[in-house]
Amino acid sequence: MKKMKNGKKPTRNQFKTLIEAGLNPGNWLITKNLKQDGVLVLVHRETGSTREIPQ
Repeated sequence: MKKMKNGKKPTRNQFKTLIEAGLNPGNWLITKNLKQDGVLVLVHRETGSTREIPQ
């Protein structure tokens, strides 16, 4: 079984970014904030699936 990284609750600005991407912010945690690449790496709270969205 793949180990899930420990995600953090999204900040207010990240919360807005999740809404703009069409995601429910209550279901997603932030695992990486790659500012130089402009990418947020997310993990789903229940399924453990990961997703990358542009910032």
